[in-house]
Amino acid sequence: MKWFHKLTALIGISTSLIAPSLAQTPVTLDVLYCYPSFARFHEPLAAEFMKKNPNIKIQFRAPSASYDEGHQVILRSAVTNQLPDVYYAGYHLLGEMARTLEKRNQIVDLTPFIKSEAANWASTNFAPRMMSLSQVDGKQFGLAFNASSPIMYYNIELVKRAGGDPKNMPNTWDGLITLAGKIKALGGDISGISYDVHAWPDDWLFQGMLYQLGGKLVEPGTKKVGFNNDTGLQALKTMRRFVTDGGMQLVDWDQSRQQFGAGKTGILFSTPAHLKIVTDMVGTKFEWGTARFPLDNKANGGVPTGGNAVVMLTRDAAKQKAAWDFIKFVTSAEAQKVVVEMTGYLPTNQLALGANFLGPFYDKNPNFRTATTQIDKSLPWGGYPGGQSVRIWRAQRDVVAGVMRGEKTPEAALPELVKATEALME
Repeated sequence: MKWFHKLTALIGISTSLIAPSLAQTPVTLDVLYCYPSFARFHEPLAAEFMKKNPNIKIQFRAPSASYDEGHQVILRSAVTNQLPDVYYAGYHLLGEMARTLEKRNQIVDLTPFIKSEAANWASTNFAPRMMSLSQVDGKQFGLAFNASSPIMYYNIELVKRAGGDPKNMPNTWDGLITLAGKIKALGGDISGISYDVHAWPDDWLFQGMLYQLGGKLVEPGTKKVGFNNDTGLQALKTMRRFVTDGGMQLVDWDQSRQQFGAGKTGILFSTPAHLKIVTDMVGTKFEWGTARFPLDNKANGGVPTGGNAVVMLTRDAAKQKAAWDFIKFVTSAEAQKVVVEMTGYLPTNQLALGANFLGPFYDKNPNFRTATTQIDKSLPWGGYPGGQSVRIWRAQRDVVAGVMRGEKTPEAALPELVKATEALME
């Protein structure tokens, strides 16, 4: 038996020598995100992660132009088995994507990875509302990475010249459109307001106008829209009034932001993700501020939560371990501080709000704090049943743009909007 003990000892020694080598085997993660401009935070976060984890390489694919475009890339890649290892999915399309990929065993439920952490890890880092953003059918298919709700940007000097009070901006759409009309009346090439739903790449601002009225996107458990009613009609009427009464110019959303930065627009509605961009564009040219999204239905109105969840698609065990480490890092308080300061997004990790991270930044930059004050009104950015959410918005946007241009009345457009949406849901 001595030979047996010697053999097992030898095997034990060799295993101990081999195991560290295996643990150090380099892993490359193929990662896809949306919006090329977001490289400004994805790249430095990846660099910092690789510095901390030298055996894991982050290799980015060319970013998709929008969440909708990225969604189409993922669905095509699923068919050819060329999915990235990690993907940043827009919340409104996560359900559709997860259900499609789960049938093909191409997406990973993160629950076992979360359970492998300390017992209170999830509750310490993420509020229940944030965790729910990336849950589909009771499964945790991602962790919230970016989060935002639409906010108001306003030119303090133009508001004052129009007789408004920058410290007490209107909190109803009627009051705001009235103020915008007065700004437009100042003359020159000034626009009163910009609410660029007609050109937005997804339906975030469209949902914002429905939700602030207390409306719904879809009737629960059906393939019927939730806005075939006075809420939908009121939303379309308000969008038309932006142009007729508020002096809105129908330009591209990038051009709209540039006009605000040049001091030529009084009020702009956009994502907090543009706060740093606007800050740099304006510089010291004029004073400006931010305010909460107006809610006509104060009791039941809310705002859609934009942004994306980081999800794991790789089925390789070694890559899954590396991907989980990466997901934990980019959603950590340390990483979220970087993202917020570079953009204006809401931090998804609640620890990031503390004094050790974003507290001092918000004190020095109050315009960045505004989005955090409407978290209690945040609602999920929804999608449609049937797997056609991208096509649905493109059809809806054509109708909405027609209303804003005056080619269709809101009354005539609503049935068309409902018909186009429900046909694609089927």
